[in-house]
Amino acid sequence: MIILLNGTINAGKSTVARILAKKIPNIALLEIDTLRSMIDWMPIDKAVPINLENAISVIKNFSKNGLDVVVPYPLSEKNYHFMMDNLKDLNSKIYTFTLSPKMDKALTNRGERELDDWERERIKHHYKIGINAPTFGEVIDNSNQTPEETAECIMSKLI
Repeated sequence: MIILLNGTINAGKSTVARILAKKIPNIALLEIDTLRSMIDWMPIDKAVPINLENAISVIKNFSKNGLDVVVPYPLSEKNYHFMMDNLKDLNSKIYTFTLSPKMDKALTNRGERELDDWERERIKHHYKIGINAPTFGEVIDNSNQTPEETAECIMSKLI
């Protein structure tokens, strides 16, 4: 099983992914942002395609070794289809959930995270291009849910 957790920056993807990783046995948590940190000097528009290619390779390796994978990352329509096209040969069910809190909630400092100006602008950009309301997967408005409630909502939809 592969769980793609889509959503803007600060939507709760990583937090929910960590909760899911504790609840689901035999699962790997793949933070694509960790791959991004390896080339953080590169402009984001150049880095994203490389990050996605690397993530696909890692997902395939985990899957080949019998692991389920949860992947939190903002996916545009184009990037979602790129991933799906490249993962279609896996013998794994792929679930996609978009965490979509109201924009004012996403723009709020939550937990220990302090948003910087770049992140706030990127969140606005994500909402403008529809990361929060894609045509794929299931959209979850987690504006008024705790991360645990969001994780339980996702768990209830996994077969």
